[in-house]
Amino acid sequence: LAYGREIEPNEIVAYIAAVAGHPGYVARFRANLKQPGLRIPLTADRGLFDKAVALGREVIWLHTFGERFAEGRPPGPPRVEPAADEPTIPAGGVLPTSLDDMPHELDYDPATRRLKIGTGYVANVSPEVWAYEVSGKRVLSQWWSYRRKDRSKPPMGDKRPPSKLSEIQPDTWLPEYTTELLNVLRVLTRLVALEPRQDALLRDIVEGPTISADVLSGVGALTDSSADAVEAPDGPNRDSLGESGP
Repeated sequence: LAYGREIEPNEIVAYIAAVAGHPGYVARFRANLKQPGLRIPLTADRGLFDKAVALGREVIWLHTFGERFAEGRPPGPPRVEPAADEPTIPAGGVLPTSLDDMPHELDYDPATRRLKIGTGYVANVSPEVWAYEVSGKRVLSQWWSYRRKDRSKPPMGDKRPPSKLSEIQPDTWLPEYTTELLNVLRVLTRLVALEPRQDALLRDIVEGPTISADVLSGVGALTDSSADAVEAPDGPNRDSLGESGP
């Protein structure tokens, strides 16, 4: 009712991606996020809601490498525009083909903006892309750990031995690994570029009118447990959308 039209479930998902899927959300609500239960400020401004949905669709399109919310977008994995800013492997940066020639850990040179991989490298990799984290883990390091020669993980507590299936892996650097790496770097480049817009949008939402948990509960958009989470005293905004959403 607040927006004068019915809201589709995928719009709520896109809205959450726009509002919470960037470092600005964590920075703003860092202290509050120590208490379990994600809380999303839900704007009462239809214009801001529509803006968030459009932005969130792009975020999810990037997160899914072009497989979701692809309507009206170029087919295939996302690319970077202009092309001059796109992470690429130039002629002088060709990657080794043997896993024996690959390093155990990735290296990065901020001065040249190169992601160094053995004797090869990827150009046009920003420091922000190199440092990009999700849930406290660097994305590039995690991706690399599953494709290098030694993929074993440090033991953590009393665990059963790893499956023998983990020993079945390529003994060379596959061409599709290079394609995957470039796709990951291009997506991260675009996500970093979206962060200022997401941060500004979150600021406008928080500083403007929001829809309270009481209103959402009154129209049956929240369960009792979600409403309790919304009204927790340490939440980022008492006028917020709880975990379950409407």
